[in-house]
Amino acid sequence: MHRTAAVLAAAALGASFVATAPAPAAQGAACRTDWGSTVERDRSSTPAEVVGVRAGRHACFDRLVVDLGRGPAAGWWVGYVPEVRQAASGDVLPTRGGASLQVTVHAAAYDEDYRPTYRPRDPREVVPVAGYRTFRQVVWASSWEGDTGLGIGTRARLPFRAFAVAGPGGTTRVVVDVAHTW
Repeated sequence: MHRTAAVLAAAALGASFVATAPAPAAQGAACRTDWGSTVERDRSSTPAEVVGVRAGRHACFDRLVVDLGRGPAAGWWVGYVPEVRQAASGDVLPTRGGASLQVTVHAAAYDEDYRPTYRPRDPREVVPVAGYRTFRQVVWASSWEGDTGLGIGTRARLPFRAFAVAGPGGTTRVVVDVAHTW
């Protein structure tokens, strides 16, 4: 009898811990950001050249990465614009989606002898973003006077952030994350 009572008491105690355990956070709560949708900039420039552009999907945001060669981190200007424009000519570069982000990295995509260090195969589709939640298109704007420009067509005007990180072997990266939701 004492043994049955002890087993029942232990089971009741264990059930109370399970019943009071907090529920896991919903994905929406985990994806909250303090990002905004106004211009972000860093005025630094670098002799490092652009050597690659790539994109990635994450649970809460889509990411564009501009890879730079060896050297200090480059600065950037990232902001929503009515139309993405080419720096040298001012020509409009159409982008798919409900909003357009202009991305300018303060680093050239050519070396000191003006040989390209990065040239996209298709300037209208710099990286494939089909199936991404936020990105609709990434276009090549230009690399002119030490700045490299890209445009990101997004689903809507959503919060974003821009920052630089160190890469392997003394390289750096400029990163633009655009959230899936507000």
